[in-house]
Amino acid sequence: MKKMFALGLAACMLLAGCGGNAGSSSSEAASSAPASSSEAASSSEASATFTTVEPGKFTVGMECAYAPFNWTQLEQTDTSIDIGGNSYADGYDVVMAKYIADKLGLELVIKPTAWEGLEPAVNNDAIDAIIAGMTATPERAENVDFTTPYYQSEMVVIVRSDSDVANIKDIQELSGKKVLGQINTLYDDVIEQINGVQHATPLATYPLMVVALQNKEVDALTAELPVAVGVTATNPDLKYITFESGKGFEADTSVSIAVKKGNTALLDAVQGATDTIDEETRQQWMIDATSRQPAQE
Repeated sequence: MKKMFALGLAACMLLAGCGGNAGSSSSEAASSAPASSSEAASSSEASATFTTVEPGKFTVGMECAYAPFNWTQLEQTDTSIDIGGNSYADGYDVVMAKYIADKLGLELVIKPTAWEGLEPAVNNDAIDAIIAGMTATPERAENVDFTTPYYQSEMVVIVRSDSDVANIKDIQELSGKKVLGQINTLYDDVIEQINGVQHATPLATYPLMVVALQNKEVDALTAELPVAVGVTATNPDLKYITFESGKGFEADTSVSIAVKKGNTALLDAVQGATDTIDEETRQQWMIDATSRQPAQE
């Protein structure tokens, strides 16, 4: 990880985280229909080939619980992907993954994976790539290889609308307050930038964090702007707070795609596909994802 607020988010964006025995393809391949990797089209300028964990398919790992980047829903739509169990994945990351798969001439497969299991999954050849709102930190880059960022956001906090921190202007005003982030993420790391903060034990998923805030177990949540917009749109008891430069968090909120360490051919292919997406399209995809994401309860 929320309906009627596309225009508001648009304004925010203007102001503003292999093995297998597959056949070969090219980073310049483009096709709107699924095809085996051995059948994927190639450019005369492209020479490198890549393999995928399952022939003809591009298998991507994500939580499917981190709206608007990715989520799980029960209905099939034009933008969703079947993940089994009568469930479907949708969200910004799903749209991004589908675009890349189409460009590579492959069928997209989404594997719901717990956050802490994503890096092991890509390095153990269970998935081809991580497209899950993941920031390319130096620590993570020791274990996986990253593309350049495919989306850039900003770090904010979510609070209860009726709380005594509902109108803060500086993160240091959260000193002495209990602030919660998601485990093994930037959300949790930045909390220590607040002097005297009560750093709550991080939780595994964002929906659990929202419940903790609403139950008054914590005073604030850290979040990226699109996530915060989505959460507060369908939870009127909550609001998000942005900060001026110098009064907010120092954080890299860009997000990138990860592949298995050393899989340069696949990395180049994925990078080539994302390079064809202009900034306006990337921002519109986020606006669209945020406007259609299901409510977090």
